[in-house]
Amino acid sequence: MCIQCEYREPTLRRRNFLNLSALGLGAVTAGLASNVFAAGGPPPKPENVLSPAAALERLVQGNNRYVKGTVARNGFGTSQAALAQGQNPYACILGCADSRVSPELLFDENQGDLFVTRVAGNFVTHEILASLEYGTTVLNASIVMVLGHANCGAVSAAIKAVENEEDLPGHIQTLASALSSAVTTAKNNNPKDLADYVTRQNVRNNVQLLRQATPLLSKRVRDRQLRVVGGLYDINTGRVELIET
Repeated sequence: MCIQCEYREPTLRRRNFLNLSALGLGAVTAGLASNVFAAGGPPPKPENVLSPAAALERLVQGNNRYVKGTVARNGFGTSQAALAQGQNPYACILGCADSRVSPELLFDENQGDLFVTRVAGNFVTHEILASLEYGTTVLNASIVMVLGHANCGAVSAAIKAVENEEDLPGHIQTLASALSSAVTTAKNNNPKDLADYVTRQNVRNNVQLLRQATPLLSKRVRDRQLRVVGGLYDINTGRVELIET
């Protein structure tokens, strides 16, 4: 089953884990946020309180520094005391588990700046969605980037599974199944570079899923408190290309 189909009935809703309509969204987020940082006090990193547009610009500029080799990250000691009291990251990243793709490095950021979720193939799961809801609704990150990358093994596996009409071993097939809709779309368009097309289409698919995810993310997007964008990391150059803004 594709992730788009499975996503229509989230696990959390099926289990009735949390009834937002009964408890009230404000009360729920207030309770979750009680330990983020001292109530009424300043956020641990005031410079991370940014509009969605400013947050995107900061990601872009950080990647520019990374590509040029002029990184400006400070050591852990510079923010250790503040972060011990809580966190307020300005951006959430849904990235691939690939060891060559490290968001804090390629965006030239430090501890407490990025709220990172990772899974091979960078796609939305129920747990990923819940984490991003927490990062945006509770921690107030103003942007989510779905970050794909070139030469993705999960993409290659998904293409192989579809073309050969076979299941991959163990639980690896779950990754291929989640990316199968992107593979199908790509093959219907007959691109010159199938893997690149699938990688980009998978990013676009998951950007749309997050923008429409109810009840939390979609509301923040409508209220212009949150922006969901897509990026593609080039392993050869280090550059992040914005492909869905």
